[in-house]
Amino acid sequence: MKLTFWMSSPAALSLAAWVAASVLAVSPASGEEAPTADAIRAAVTKALPLLELGAKGSMEQRKQCFTCHNQGLPIQALTVARSRGFKIDEEHLKTQIEFTANFLARNKANYLLGKGQGGQIDTAGYALWALDNGGRAPDETTAAVTEFLLLFQKDQEFYQPQSRRPPTERSHFTSSFVALRGLKKFGTTEQQDRITARTAQVSKWLLATVPEETEDRVFRLRALHLVGAPEVDRQRASEELLKAQREDGGWSQLADLASDAYATGTVLVALHETGSLAGDAAAYRKGLNYLLSIQKPDGSWHVVSRSKPIQAFFDSGYPHGKDQFISCAAAGWATTALALALPPEPAK
Repeated sequence: MKLTFWMSSPAALSLAAWVAASVLAVSPASGEEAPTADAIRAAVTKALPLLELGAKGSMEQRKQCFTCHNQGLPIQALTVARSRGFKIDEEHLKTQIEFTANFLARNKANYLLGKGQGGQIDTAGYALWALDNGGRAPDETTAAVTEFLLLFQKDQEFYQPQSRRPPTERSHFTSSFVALRGLKKFGTTEQQDRITARTAQVSKWLLATVPEETEDRVFRLRALHLVGAPEVDRQRASEELLKAQREDGGWSQLADLASDAYATGTVLVALHETGSLAGDAAAYRKGLNYLLSIQKPDGSWHVVSRSKPIQAFFDSGYPHGKDQFISCAAAGWATTALALALPPEPAK
């Protein structure tokens, strides 16, 4: 069965030199053999129950706290999978979205003062991203969060994370992207002048700053696309990611590390959602084959943590012990990347 790779974002079509049409049909004759739709569906089907388990476990164990790794990224994977026809636990998803909204609402007063919450920009930005993925409409709480995004670190050219827990909480590019995305999606009419000014300020930094590792490159590309940077700069950012692909088809977090599901998933989703795939999508096919090859029999992916713990460990139910937080995040990205390769269809 020939697999069709779908470009779901109309904005992606602006990269005319890279993308010839909204649907890229690829055949095994053009290089790396394309994974079958059946193989991709089987992998996503195995991955979803564990993502739901990890998200539920996090919500139950951390009753007052939203987590990016066990809620934000699983929510993304679940909503993308649903758009590709996969059956998910709808009540659980609604509960996760409500939990996220309530988490933000409890911090509303601090947001209006520019004080935020634990995790600061990254947590607030990822939480807004999760609400957007879940179809949540803007309200007084989201307006308070965007006010925080405008007040916090306003004298800096970029946003930076509160802690250093790589890869997710370390990159200034990640923090800047999630903040700008939140402002764009949930900013109020009254905030628009300040949002425009803040976006222009961060855009200058994005264009002038050289990324150092894969997380930087992924979210710099996303941010450049978000702010409408010149096409030549977006293409160059895409090329930097494509050149970093390993022979095994994957990407690594750092140059001296092996390929893994986290880095590979983030790259593939970024290339897809920004429309930055090369004409024959060989890199995407190789990346998908890599993710399929390293998925565990239980449907999980295992990535070894390189962060120093700053919070007490809790077992969310996702596999891989003390590596489970980064592994759950990696599974969120990997599942999203795989699901995006399938055509949109109503959930069954």
